[in-house]
Amino acid sequence: MADAPTTPSEAPEVEPKERHASSRLYYAVLVPILSVFTALVLGAILILITDPAVTGAWKNVFQAPLAALSATWESISTAYGALLSGSLGLVEIWKALGVALSGGGTEDLAVALVPLSESLTTSVPFIFAGLAVAIGFQGGLFNIGAEGQILVGALCSVYVGYSITGLPWFIHLPLALMAGMLGGAIWGGIPGLLKAYTGGHEVINTIMMNWIAIILSSWLLKVGGPMARPDLPITPEVLPSAQIPQFFSTQGNRFHAGFFLALAAAAVIWWLLYRATTGFEIRMSGANPHAATYSGVKVKRVWVMIMSIGGALAGLAGTVQALAVDRWVGVGFSGGMGFDSIALALLGRSHPVGVVLAALLFGTLRNGATRMQSVARIPIDIITIVQALVIVFIAAPEIIRWLYRLRQPAEDLTPTLSTSWGS
Repeated sequence: MADAPTTPSEAPEVEPKERHASSRLYYAVLVPILSVFTALVLGAILILITDPAVTGAWKNVFQAPLAALSATWESISTAYGALLSGSLGLVEIWKALGVALSGGGTEDLAVALVPLSESLTTSVPFIFAGLAVAIGFQGGLFNIGAEGQILVGALCSVYVGYSITGLPWFIHLPLALMAGMLGGAIWGGIPGLLKAYTGGHEVINTIMMNWIAIILSSWLLKVGGPMARPDLPITPEVLPSAQIPQFFSTQGNRFHAGFFLALAAAAVIWWLLYRATTGFEIRMSGANPHAATYSGVKVKRVWVMIMSIGGALAGLAGTVQALAVDRWVGVGFSGGMGFDSIALALLGRSHPVGVVLAALLFGTLRNGATRMQSVARIPIDIITIVQALVIVFIAAPEIIRWLYRLRQPAEDLTPTLSTSWGS
């Protein structure tokens, strides 16, 4: 007997779902790329209008149009060329690689790798901190407390790193790492508990916890304080047995094993969110806490868990930076990194892979900005402005769609970052 013919209403069932998935991927990738590109273009315009040579040349554009165009190109190429050279150094690496392959030694190659390795090193704490905020977004919570969690994690790990002596590295280093994670988890878990059992909003509570951490660290690290050196407002240096190893001995090359620890953390968070039952509960709680409760999810427990995991990740950001790069903690250690992590989570669409890519971008921009300032005499604040513009375009994607005439996506393609605001 022949199969029953497919009715017109049944035929297109699969195709719209496939188009929906492809559209979701398309906008998830295209909008951030166009946001970064647009921010760089606006940054170039800002560089031009603040360059006296360029503005002077354009005042006489009708008398010497080629001179105005030449000054414009020289200003932009010098600034962004220095940015690329200082952050990646690809040209220098290529030249040094040729010398090494021709038998000229690897000393020049080791020096040429410094810009790239420093960009990767700068991105490490951004990866951890971005993941800390992203997992909160996935669960419908807005973790503004990464700044304090970073500081507390660093203080806990460094204290274990310099105060406990006589341990081999394979015990001392994991102990210091766990101390940083635990300190950050406790600092993040407190607002989670307040949110779950008193209704206190996590935004207010995490901001207050930031200030408590900053004031507490100022007291601990004042000259003669409980954790400070007798003559300086910084902690003693971490013992070698608790230091995260660096791979190169070249001066200026601080690339360390913490980079791979950060990638491993991103992989674990990805598995937790998209392959584990706990991750499904987190995402369900973020999408609709009332429906999650009705389906049997203990949303209050999930809230506490989200904030604790986020705090542990933020604590690792400070821990790895302290144990691998600085080897001590001083006042102002976090330096606004916790607030930058909010931008990273937005740019990465709260996805672990996106957060890693956003952190690499921020690390590259931050590292290259120093060379751009020294070579092209461009203020380092220009890079901060570029980062701010990227955040604006990511937070308001309608601007990008309007600029580039992109068609309006399906209504459910725009994720809800936090469902708890105003709750």
